[in-house]
Amino acid sequence: MEPLREAGLQVEFGGSVLPVAGGGIGGAGEIVGVIVAFVVLAVTLGSLLAAGLPLLTALVGVAVGVMGVLFVSGFVEMTNTATVLALMIGLAVGIDYALFVISRHRELLADPGTRVEEAIARATATAGTAVLFAGLTVVTALAALALTGIPFLAVMGLAAAFTVLVAVTVAVTLVPALLSYSGERLRPRLRPTTRKPAGAWSMAWARGVTRRPVIVLLTGTVLLTTLALPARNLRLGLPGNESQPVASTQHRGYQLLAEGFGPGFNATLAVVVADLPAAERQQVLDGLRTTLTAEKGVAVVAPPVTNADGSVALLGIVPTTGPDDDATTDLVHRLRDGHQTVTDAGGTMYVAGATAATIDISAKLADALPLLLCITVLLALLLLTIAFRSLLVPLKAIVGFLLSIAASLGAVVWVFQDGHLAGVVQLAAAAPILCFLPVLVIGVLFGLAMDYEVFLVSRIREHYQHTGNAHEAITHGLARSGRVVTAAALIMAAVFGGFIFSPDPVIKSIGFALTVGVLIDAFLVRLTLVPAALAILGDRAWSLPARLDRLVPHVDIEGTTTTVAPTVPDSKEPVAATRT
Repeated sequence: MEPLREAGLQVEFGGSVLPVAGGGIGGAGEIVGVIVAFVVLAVTLGSLLAAGLPLLTALVGVAVGVMGVLFVSGFVEMTNTATVLALMIGLAVGIDYALFVISRHRELLADPGTRVEEAIARATATAGTAVLFAGLTVVTALAALALTGIPFLAVMGLAAAFTVLVAVTVAVTLVPALLSYSGERLRPRLRPTTRKPAGAWSMAWARGVTRRPVIVLLTGTVLLTTLALPARNLRLGLPGNESQPVASTQHRGYQLLAEGFGPGFNATLAVVVADLPAAERQQVLDGLRTTLTAEKGVAVVAPPVTNADGSVALLGIVPTTGPDDDATTDLVHRLRDGHQTVTDAGGTMYVAGATAATIDISAKLADALPLLLCITVLLALLLLTIAFRSLLVPLKAIVGFLLSIAASLGAVVWVFQDGHLAGVVQLAAAAPILCFLPVLVIGVLFGLAMDYEVFLVSRIREHYQHTGNAHEAITHGLARSGRVVTAAALIMAAVFGGFIFSPDPVIKSIGFALTVGVLIDAFLVRLTLVPAALAILGDRAWSLPARLDRLVPHVDIEGTTTTVAPTVPDSKEPVAATRT
């Protein structure tokens, strides 16, 4: 086409088979995200060696996971989005899971009397168990995407679940091995007495939250509800060429067609008619074309085109509105309901095309949302009841999760559908929300929310079991886990946020939704509303009805029954692990 362009003509390309320019793996945004993650790790752990270990193990896990996904793609049809999603989630959870184990290891090593081997064993038995529990929750949530009945979404969920499973395996095998290899080099230096103790800021935050828990809870709930309000107008769809980068040939081609032939030219529908009796075929097709032309919202109906034997006919329809317009959706439904003439003649009629397919997929995923949400809520209730032997703690966690989902979807609608901050996120055009984004966000954020819930509340419950003081347990548990949970959330946000600037509109919207969702869930829900709710509940938070207590299995996430080898050489009996 270069000769035409050299002659002064503008030539652009469109269609659905053109790849997104620069839409692969390893862009500048992802690299910046990893750099930010390293900085957060270095500040949190206070050691460059300790900061490098989570990145190293996460990259190993991601490499294994992505190679496994690419191998399977040779046998199963898979979109590029599935690989990018597996990389995105695998890298984020891989860093976080290693961080949880390493930070607990260094916390134990802060006691000069604790041997390296003992610290590794106890860190793996406590933080490692929490990683295993949380990781399996994420895997289950992602695998549940297969219940939507959409093949490509099922593949995406299973691919991401596989990389998370690899990340969990690495965290409880390779990480302890590297900790052993690093030895005394990971032992924290003694702090000067003039410096604030570790966790001082988290403890101050916990005391502030629990001082006025009702006010904090009401304020946080109102804020999250406000953020969720735009989600009331959620419209689902698939990004077309209009959403491609402004400089891309797909976007320019879309604009040229819309300007030259009207917005409906990019939303062409195909009406397929089959099985008409030969004697009535032409008359029925002519009448159908006349009826379709008179239909509200139809700009042009092309003459019918038949196959060689005339058994199948195709009529192209150009609507008056674009592919993302509500009027186009209404037109498709009316066309499908108005085929009585064809049916009376003994034939069948279908309304197809990319626009109709997008409408169908969006409707199917919208129908699957309640089922997936119910499964997710029941799964959370079951797992957290087992983990914390409580009913109120799981119920509180579920309410917080629902608030996080609603707020993150509200933010996505406000930016991607309403067009606010389009320049900041380099959004080419406002459009309906990616049809499988709500389902994906529910699955991923559920798993990540349960991660933070397990790591935070397990430390609170651990202290409560030792002291029986519910209020003190909140401040002590948050002081021990707040710094690490904060770092984990910032790391996830950095990794996910790097994908916001991907030229691919699908990856861009997923990255934004997960970034906002993680920040909201970690800082507003887990680190603010959860301590406030626990302060209000008091001792009641840790009770379980006697009949249910007998049925629920005991899972020792806190490691209260962990035993370690004695540090005194002549001791014959193992001693119970004590908390630092």
